Amino acid sequence: MAYDHKNIDSKWQKEWQENKVFEAQNDSSKPKYYALDMFPYPSGKGLHVGHLASYTPTDVISRFKRNKGFNVLHPMGYDAFGLPAEQYAIQTGIHPEKTTKAAIESFRKTLIEFGYSFDWSREVSTCDPSFYKWTQFIFKKLYEKGLAYQKEVPVNWCPALKTVLANEEVVDGKSERGGHPVVRKPMKQWMLKITAYADRLLHDLEKIDWPERTKEGQKNWIGRSEGAEVDFKIKDHDEKFRVFTTRPDTLFGVTFMVISPEHPLTKVITTSENKTNVENYIQQAASRSEVDRKSDTTKTGVFTGAHCLHPLTGEEIPIWTADYVLMDYGTGAIMAVPGHDERDFEFAEKFGIEIKRVLESKEELPFIGDGKLVNSQFLDGLDKSQAITKMIEYLEKESLGEKKITYKLRDWLFSRQRYWGEPFPVVHYPSGDLKLVPDNELPVLLPEVDDYEPSEDGRAPLSNARDWLSYDGGERETDTMPGSAGSSWYFLRYCDPHNTEEFASKESQNYWMPVDLYIGGPEHTVGHLLYSRFWQKVLFDAGLVTTDEPFNKLAHQGMILGEDGEKMSKSRGNVVNPDDIKVENGADALRVYILFLGPMDRDKPWNPKGIDGVKRFLDRYWRACVDDSGNYIGDDSEVSMELNKTLHKTIKKVEEDIESLSFNTAISAMMILLNEVYKSENRPTSVLKALTVLLSPFAPHITEEVWHKMGEKTFVAQAPWPQFDPQLTIDDTVTIGVQINGKVRGSIEIAKDATEEEALKVARSVENVESHIGGKELAKVIYKAGRILNLIVKK
Repeated sequence: MAYDHKNIDSKWQKEWQENKVFEAQNDSSKPKYYALDMFPYPSGKGLHVGHLASYTPTDVISRFKRNKGFNVLHPMGYDAFGLPAEQYAIQTGIHPEKTTKAAIESFRKTLIEFGYSFDWSREVSTCDPSFYKWTQFIFKKLYEKGLAYQKEVPVNWCPALKTVLANEEVVDGKSERGGHPVVRKPMKQWMLKITAYADRLLHDLEKIDWPERTKEGQKNWIGRSEGAEVDFKIKDHDEKFRVFTTRPDTLFGVTFMVISPEHPLTKVITTSENKTNVENYIQQAASRSEVDRKSDTTKTGVFTGAHCLHPLTGEEIPIWTADYVLMDYGTGAIMAVPGHDERDFEFAEKFGIEIKRVLESKEELPFIGDGKLVNSQFLDGLDKSQAITKMIEYLEKESLGEKKITYKLRDWLFSRQRYWGEPFPVVHYPSGDLKLVPDNELPVLLPEVDDYEPSEDGRAPLSNARDWLSYDGGERETDTMPGSAGSSWYFLRYCDPHNTEEFASKESQNYWMPVDLYIGGPEHTVGHLLYSRFWQKVLFDAGLVTTDEPFNKLAHQGMILGEDGEKMSKSRGNVVNPDDIKVENGADALRVYILFLGPMDRDKPWNPKGIDGVKRFLDRYWRACVDDSGNYIGDDSEVSMELNKTLHKTIKKVEEDIESLSFNTAISAMMILLNEVYKSENRPTSVLKALTVLLSPFAPHITEEVWHKMGEKTFVAQAPWPQFDPQLTIDDTVTIGVQINGKVRGSIEIAKDATEEEALKVARSVENVESHIGGKELAKVIYKAGRILNLIVKK
């Protein structure tokens, strides 16, 4: 009887659901394990193979941990607010809620059909009012702690989408979704003061088990720098501006200053002769996205006509404006030391500005290494560290500047001029005051609107909901929160998803948090993963959560590439539809193949022939257990020593590999065990049962069917994990090289504790070894049991 995957898959999916096999209990006496996937955005395109590459490893871990006796929380939900549903609504007039719900239904159906052991009783959606009530509640806490504020800031404005985009939503100067041009534009926005937590976000990376590249990514994004802030007086003005530098020791090398086009002093200090050039340049800079300005290697700029006075020498220093200096990075102004900075050197060369050497070296300028100070008055002869210390002491003594620690991290832009997002629980009054909506009136529901499109000048669609807008003599906030709002805390809601009084009780958090394993893409390093840590720390300080880090262990899955080795996309025609694979080969075959492709964290090209080999493996497993009539064929025969040792080695190997997320090698070990089963004259039930449990996290449907054919009444998903005997995992024999006068001439397999006489006898039976001895006398035998055999032959 062939394995009928279509009927067997659906049979066990139904059984698991009806028997609530995967529902986690908050009051369990078992140890807990919280395994979490980054929840998907429910698009109308449905799930693709890439989603399954993320969800399958977590499911294997979850099933394995249940077998090991853990109470496992393995939930699923949907990051449901977002731009695609809104764009579709603008094009079609269909409410985003309707398309989102339809997409969620499709996602859930697919996930069930692939046997994922999610606890569906805890399913959440960020667009559900019972969920975003608590997103609004958390925003209120942020505001009450002084961490949410409004400010006019330069933003990434997308005219085509008519909304503001976060930096991570802009790629090469275009919107991530749709590829539309993005420009910089000043707008009043809600901001979250993530910078207040910069030090803790940096320091606490040492607490968590995350990939080093991800930790490094966050460290670089936070960008802690130590240095000094220095004041420069503007000639013929009462104004001065402050710059930050990590190299105050090079202050004597400053030959020009650069301020951002958006700097409030740019227009003030520009001379009448340079006014037209500067205003044109400011307009030109405003049309470029921040990403373009930062990445452009061609330096542009114009002279303002103004000068500042060097704080140490009194020299007049020209002030330029250039778009590579950003207003919201540092102070919006920099001191330029072209002799010892490549970017400043290029700018000075291009515009004919003086270049000074202040660091000693034999190299041509720009010299960016470390050297003793020269041409620097009281710093001459000092090394970098000494000079920095002495310069800061001087600046502070003369009230010209001060020691400073700065960060590249900037506050989180938290407004969107969209309809499909969480409304802010905020009311504005004509006096300029604002107040927060009381907790008992949450959630502030999204109103119905006739037009989902923002206005040309950036007013949000909610501004047209006149009845909703008016509140208590004021007007509600019309911007909505970004999609990253709900995803910054959703993992807490899974702990207690039906609680109407709290987003999660302390008792449920004490049991479940932090997340033990979180799997998702590395592209979220400086977005979601950083924002979640920030919110968790704020809530911890507010006494609302029990841990200050949300995710204990993080792992990234690699992408599954198209057959052509490129990223899957419809335009390339290389997208693999998992439903097609499932119909042909079954859910288990696709699950196992995804894991067998290679190391979890590597990108792997899809090979349509590869799944055939996995399908053959599952078919062989089935035939090893079931005859043509569909009956179980295992017996109670004694297990040979060789098969028993292979079994125990396999149990150990699979367990260790699952724990280390090395799923491909775990599958290889099970394939080897199955080969040994076929070599055996019998089908020992003890071996087949153990193999069935080992394979069940990877291929849950076929193993559940075999388990019940074995006469078991419980689910294999709940069966105890087999134990291995450590003694049976140790090889009795070893292979060692045989050397003649220090050169390897062959190898032998002998018992680990074989005597020298026994080893020598086996070695001399190897033709190549004996021919190199050539009948000569052995002067010495160097033998260390299980390790070395070196024969010294007289010449």
